[in-house]
Amino acid sequence: MAANKKSTDASELPNAFLLKWATRLTAVLFIIATCSWLDTIKDRWYVFDPTTLHQLAQSAIASSPNSTSGMIQHILTNLTLTHPPSQIHLNPDSSEWVFNNAGGAMGAMYIIHASITEYLIIFGTPLGTEGHTGLHTADDYFNILVGEQWAFEPGRLEMERYPAGSVHFLPRGTAKQYKMHEGCFALEYARGWIPLMLPFGLADTITSTLDIPTFYNTARITGREMIKNLLIGKI
Repeated sequence: MAANKKSTDASELPNAFLLKWATRLTAVLFIIATCSWLDTIKDRWYVFDPTTLHQLAQSAIASSPNSTSGMIQHILTNLTLTHPPSQIHLNPDSSEWVFNNAGGAMGAMYIIHASITEYLIIFGTPLGTEGHTGLHTADDYFNILVGEQWAFEPGRLEMERYPAGSVHFLPRGTAKQYKMHEGCFALEYARGWIPLMLPFGLADTITSTLDIPTFYNTARITGREMIKNLLIGKI
């Protein structure tokens, strides 16, 4: 009897192993299929339009050509008037700036909007900086307000130049070296899967600067804004 029981247990082991891995494979395939389906419909949750935001950045420059703070206020006023709070939540506190170290570059940002599928920020520095754009799961539109941004991708041999009033478009899945020559500020809009961009935005803080207050405030503000948007149905 004991020998028969051992034989039965031994024969069940391969079956249990196969069942376990079949279950895991099914779960992985289900997650992949779900993510692929969500990727095809994510545009239904977009509220901002890249062309309209580019026009807004240009009008902000025209309204306050010598004042970065004036440009930011112009942008906030326009967005507040054209986007009702029932549709999207915006962060009106333009004093809520945090450092941002990512890809070797350093600047500061003010998060105007953050949700699962979109973010809109003011990013820049009066000192100039240089680094890697990151390889992202979202399309990125960098609307230059002040100064210039330079960019380079392997094989092009000549730099791209983006002066004030222009937009630097970085499609998802592509990366470049960039430099915000001297002082530069921009209205940056990203649309895609925003949470997957966060590790790039926080990695330098964890591995290099060890600026824990900046890490905390970045996570706190981003999480707060995403939750506020989810509560009104903005994904």
